[in-house]
Amino acid sequence: MFPFRIRTIATRPVTILTIALTLCATPALAAGHGLDGAALSAWWALPFACMLLSIAIVPLVLPELWANHFGKIAVMWSLTFLAPAAVLLGANTAWLALLHTILLEYVPFLVLLFALFTISGGVRVRGNLGGAPVANTGLLLVGAFMASVMGTTGAAMLLIRPLLRANAHRRYKVHTIVFFIFLVANIGGSLSPLGDPPLFLGFLKGVGFFWTTSHLFTEMFFATGALLALYFLIDFILFRKEGSPIAPAKLHSGRRADLRVEGGVNLVLLLGVIGAVLLSGTWNPGVDIHIAEGVELSLQDLSRDLLLLGLAGLSLLLTSKRTREDNDFTWEPILEVGKLFFGIFITMIPTIAMLKAGSQGGFREVISLVTHEGQPVNHMYFWLSGILSSFLDNAPTYLVFFNTAGGDAHHLMLDAPRTLAAISCGSVFMGANSYIGNAPNFMIRSIAESQGVKMPSFFGYMAWSISILIPLFLIMTVVFFE
Repeated sequence: MFPFRIRTIATRPVTILTIALTLCATPALAAGHGLDGAALSAWWALPFACMLLSIAIVPLVLPELWANHFGKIAVMWSLTFLAPAAVLLGANTAWLALLHTILLEYVPFLVLLFALFTISGGVRVRGNLGGAPVANTGLLLVGAFMASVMGTTGAAMLLIRPLLRANAHRRYKVHTIVFFIFLVANIGGSLSPLGDPPLFLGFLKGVGFFWTTSHLFTEMFFATGALLALYFLIDFILFRKEGSPIAPAKLHSGRRADLRVEGGVNLVLLLGVIGAVLLSGTWNPGVDIHIAEGVELSLQDLSRDLLLLGLAGLSLLLTSKRTREDNDFTWEPILEVGKLFFGIFITMIPTIAMLKAGSQGGFREVISLVTHEGQPVNHMYFWLSGILSSFLDNAPTYLVFFNTAGGDAHHLMLDAPRTLAAISCGSVFMGANSYIGNAPNFMIRSIAESQGVKMPSFFGYMAWSISILIPLFLIMTVVFFE
């Protein structure tokens, strides 16, 4: 139980927000499984804002409270949306919105993350990676391009532990993890629909599989090249400041490299994960399982999730316990992400609904900025899709602006390729702006902290992204999207 003082602090926002939403929200009607975003006022976004502020502030102000009760805090903010929704919009509407989000969005998200986390945790790269600037830069480069083949989450989960081990002897390593998030967990996933969920949704909507490869390569190469050059300069300076330390393994062996992979069966299982995701996007038997009104679970999605769980089970069965122990594998990172993103997904429901309502929703002023006199404003598509993807789920954000631009993939690819590129780059690249901008960001932070790296706070990380990424994106705006 909370102490009385903390319990009072924790429950008071629920009461205040419930009253505020009750007094100030406009009535909303059920729209299929979800909410009518056109009938919601901006007040409904308040629980989501409070959830983000809790992630940003509470660990700094009340670290012990956060460490012990962050899951309860996530549930509390979820209730600040669900309780008023049940009262004002109807219990059935709130229930269907919750059921749709949990079954069709949160569970698939967590199953995929769980499978990748479990399988990649069984791969151990042994040898003398060294942790020198050249080796680190090379690993970031390889990871960035791997992200487009096996997804940002898959590449990040596979390479983060080898990167941490290679730099375990280094005094300065936070910058390496931050650039790893920038490149491997986000920007690197822009060259194929496999790289990041927004591009996969675009593929399902009719965007050619290799369209992103040919039309986003220049932007990806520019951003990756600039970040790698900056990273090498920073790491070189810090490496020299540390006295050019030699990794203990390399010092004892005296060899430049002696790399070998344990748990190689997991690499095959990772290919299985890619296959399962592709299967769900290309195989459509037309069979849906009715869960509730407007909530249908498709056979291909259910098959994908069962396959992913099966692959994770095989990884646990086929990987030696010693390999996972040597990998410093624990379940804490996935548990933390699962609890926090539960709150994020639930409180995000009305915000996504308002965005989907477009010019009729509470964010109509934002949506109107992407068009001027009937013509698309590409730099606004880039920035608005990017800013919203920094804090919201970038997949629905991509769809919002894809539909705002007309929603016709053939037309966008042929007649407005710069507009589609702006939406794609914004949704993928700017997921790096915050810890919650893309699923692997927070996971990387959790894994790094579980291995003793003191990572920046929510705002501390944003200080990095604002200082490095925002100037880069401004330059890209002028070069590519004006």
